[in-house]
Amino acid sequence: MAIGRNEGERLMRCVRSVAGLGVPFVYVDSDSTDGSPERARQLGAVVVQLDLSIPFTAARARNAGFRALMEQQPDLRFVQFVDGDCEIVPGWIPAALDFLESRPDVGVACGRRRERHPDASVYNLLCDMEWDTPVGEAKACGGDAMMRVEAFRQAGGFRDGLIAGEEPELCVRIRAQGWKVYRLDHEMTLHDAAITRFGQWWKRNVRAGHAFAEGAHLHGRPPERHWVRETRSALLWGAVLPAIIAVTAIVLGPQALVLALVYPAQVVRLALRERGPIRTRVARAAFLVLGKFAEAAGVLKFVLRRRQGGPAELIEYK
Repeated sequence: MAIGRNEGERLMRCVRSVAGLGVPFVYVDSDSTDGSPERARQLGAVVVQLDLSIPFTAARARNAGFRALMEQQPDLRFVQFVDGDCEIVPGWIPAALDFLESRPDVGVACGRRRERHPDASVYNLLCDMEWDTPVGEAKACGGDAMMRVEAFRQAGGFRDGLIAGEEPELCVRIRAQGWKVYRLDHEMTLHDAAITRFGQWWKRNVRAGHAFAEGAHLHGRPPERHWVRETRSALLWGAVLPAIIAVTAIVLGPQALVLALVYPAQVVRLALRERGPIRTRVARAAFLVLGKFAEAAGVLKFVLRRRQGGPAELIEYK
């Protein structure tokens, strides 16, 4: 099942990637204006129009799609979740099914998501590198994953109110039920990030910071400590250190701004840990450090929203 809004040709590629496999396909649409629902129906998808009188979240859309799928096929044992801007790579579905059939202890199986156009922008390349995670038992998956229906139901499905980070949060609860999450050494999906502007990349990182903070709020206690380290890192590098440098400069004078050299030093340190060509390593390290400021903004956005008691607002970058 897939979710999306105004994905256009990206959604068509997604639907076509499962056509001919003989499996039911549900697409949950959130008020597209580009004709996506109609085109998806023409390709054989069952389309669910999400009720937007209730605040939209991807988590709520995925739950709605899961329910629709179960109404059609109540005996299904596995469900492949995929974002509407992705297409499933040939061979992934049978490979994931075979693995889950052979490993009754695994509740979630995912593979390698790749960016369709990594050379289109540095931001697309950063996405592709971000998804190159280790093979084997994992703590979480992303938006593309095959899940065992039994494990999904035991955990209670996605948390409707989350505006980001809903898959890792679900995986925390799935693992708490005794299931394992596993990443296979297999190509899974091609993703079309379509991030061409700095502003898009910045918002994506603000969204990540919000997800870190909310995840830590929900599951930050031991032994899970879900996203506690990521939240603290965002606040340290993106808020606390800049504040210390600014205050020190005010008290001691402009010469104290030399403390800001800690940031290029961190870029060098991270670049030395990366793999690949030096240019790519430096670019990734630089954006990782710069991204801390956006992540800190996301963390503070979550904290402020919690204090005010208002509903979370989507942070969209596309």
